[in-house]
Amino acid sequence: MALHVETIPLGPLDTNCYVLYPAESDGERPCGIVDVAMWSKPLVAFLNTHRLTPRRVLLTHGHGDHIGGLDYLLQHFPHTRIGCPQADEPMLKSPELNLSATFLMGIEAPDAHELLRPGDSLDLAGRTWRALDTAGHTPGGMSYFCPEEGVVFTGDSLFAGSIGRTDIPNGDAARLLTNIREHLLTLPDETRVYPGHGPMTTIGQERKTNPFLQ
Repeated sequence: MALHVETIPLGPLDTNCYVLYPAESDGERPCGIVDVAMWSKPLVAFLNTHRLTPRRVLLTHGHGDHIGGLDYLLQHFPHTRIGCPQADEPMLKSPELNLSATFLMGIEAPDAHELLRPGDSLDLAGRTWRALDTAGHTPGGMSYFCPEEGVVFTGDSLFAGSIGRTDIPNGDAARLLTNIREHLLTLPDETRVYPGHGPMTTIGQERKTNPFLQ
């Protein structure tokens, strides 16, 4: 059964939240989510409208704009499991580390149910995903790749025509670039890239034209 990826930009930074679910199914359908941004009411409305029940959330990293809607989601779907990159776990409870204190927001997210490490094999929406080390924007940043679907969720590591900022606390430009080259640019050219902000792209397009990777 085909897997549908719905992109829902949320919050003041238009952070992409992704809902993964079977394209066709009768009755209530389980789904997976990648990142849950602030102001997540539209996300919950979408889930209810399409009779989707989230089983698992995978966080690409711990910045406030990617975790700020978790509390609201769990109010409506309390059995949803949260997976967080292990090295970014301290950011969930610290507005200073997740940078929300900078914007006077003070975001504190629920505890993660599972801590993820590079190389982990994960089930999301009935597909197997591999956790890739794309740290550098944050200490534990991860991407999630599904060979069967030819899809990778890159969070704030790789964008269409750009890469994640590293001029922020705990950013590491050399580490980010190394991880992009070793763990993302080695994927097939046709792999669809769903980033944390902005439009979808492909690995081949970024390899050829991304000015930060030339």
